[in-house]
Amino acid sequence: MAESSGNPVYEKVERCVAAVQARLGEATMPKIALVLGSGLGPMAEQMDVTCAVPYTDIGDFPVSTAPGHAGRYLFGSLAGTPLVMMQGRVHYYEGYAMSDVVLPVRVLARLGIGTLVLTNAAGGLNPDFTPGDLMLITDQITSFVPSPLIGANIDEYGLRFPDQTQVYDQGLQDTLMAAARSCNTPLRQGVYMQLTGPQFETPAEIGMYRSLGADAVGMSTAVEAVTARHMGLRVAGVSCITNLGAGMPGQARLDSSEVDEMGKRVSAQFGALLCVAIQQMVAPSNWNVPTPQEG
Repeated sequence: MAESSGNPVYEKVERCVAAVQARLGEATMPKIALVLGSGLGPMAEQMDVTCAVPYTDIGDFPVSTAPGHAGRYLFGSLAGTPLVMMQGRVHYYEGYAMSDVVLPVRVLARLGIGTLVLTNAAGGLNPDFTPGDLMLITDQITSFVPSPLIGANIDEYGLRFPDQTQVYDQGLQDTLMAAARSCNTPLRQGVYMQLTGPQFETPAEIGMYRSLGADAVGMSTAVEAVTARHMGLRVAGVSCITNLGAGMPGQARLDSSEVDEMGKRVSAQFGALLCVAIQQMVAPSNWNVPTPQEG
């Protein structure tokens, strides 16, 4: 019997894993997963899907309620590269427990992926950024949201006190930068901060977050990255800067519709970049063996 039997989080994850495996049958699990953020759902249209598993078909699974998040796992290939795609995620502001917010990532890890690529729509805080920019996430700030690791540790998943010195894998960052150069796509770099939402930030809050070193803010991603690293996955992240932070020069009142609209506008460019990068990430020289963490 598994050491964590009786832990409700562990048992819930394992039930979801079994349900997805039943839908997949004997299909080979891809090595890499891509999570699509707000406004980026249309990228799924570029995928050759062999199996779609709506979250609503998985018992105990949290269901996406945010606009633009279809809420399903897509198994297949992107530009010939085997891939599982999360078309939509769940957010803490939707009222889910943090253990449910990161459950989809835990399920992917238990299914056997080794690399997780996270994307999101974010507000830009760096004065050099403009809406429509893409930003490679080099580090993150999670101090304003509950840790997804609070509670009894599941030893089968990872260490009680996982190292966070480098959440975003340097090799994957290098691959994304190289892909951006080959696609002639400008790719900014910066620190991402996750907040709870759902309200947008005030100008005073934006000023504070800038002083803390954040280049972009959003309502997702960072807790997923913490969870993925806890489970030994390699992690990469890219933000689509859909707007500037409240009170910044040139930014009027914020509206969620502009987030979705900007995401759709850059979807093709973003998709082309990710296609090239993902092909390189699964090349034999970059086969994604989970990074060991020392206790």
